[in-house]
Amino acid sequence: MNKSDIYSYLDNCKIEYEITEHKAVFNMAELEEVDLLYPDCQGKNLFVRDKKRNYYLITVKGDKRINLKEFAQNYGLKSLSFACHDDLMKLLRLDPGSVTPFGLLNDLNNEVKLFIDENFKGGLIGVHPNDNTATIWLKTEDMIRLIKEHGNEVISIVI
Repeated sequence: MNKSDIYSYLDNCKIEYEITEHKAVFNMAELEEVDLLYPDCQGKNLFVRDKKRNYYLITVKGDKRINLKEFAQNYGLKSLSFACHDDLMKLLRLDPGSVTPFGLLNDLNNEVKLFIDENFKGGLIGVHPNDNTATIWLKTEDMIRLIKEHGNEVISIVI
């Protein structure tokens, strides 16, 4: 799914959302230069894997830092490292800088588990719509429901 596919999908599912169109951003520092609707609700996404090639997407509030070693220990995972561009393209059909939970809708075999920050619960989340030239804002529960309905596992985390 590309950006317009995501918008159509959300419309078909009758999910309310808002869009902030912006210049292409490739990291959180560049995103800070953008005038966002809800900056405190912005998600940061890390696509990682272990040595056995199990894949995970970690989505946390944008101002949080993640120590992958501690994260792996806290959640019973093997040593984690960032997945390569080829893995990102093969599994989620995304380019670096466009990583988002909506990429899981491209995960045909449901190979990627989503870890999502508990602090988004009950509020909005802002993530790319599979393209780093926009941020889409929707209820966190709506996004989680879509990912679960697609078949990917979603695990709530405290960071």
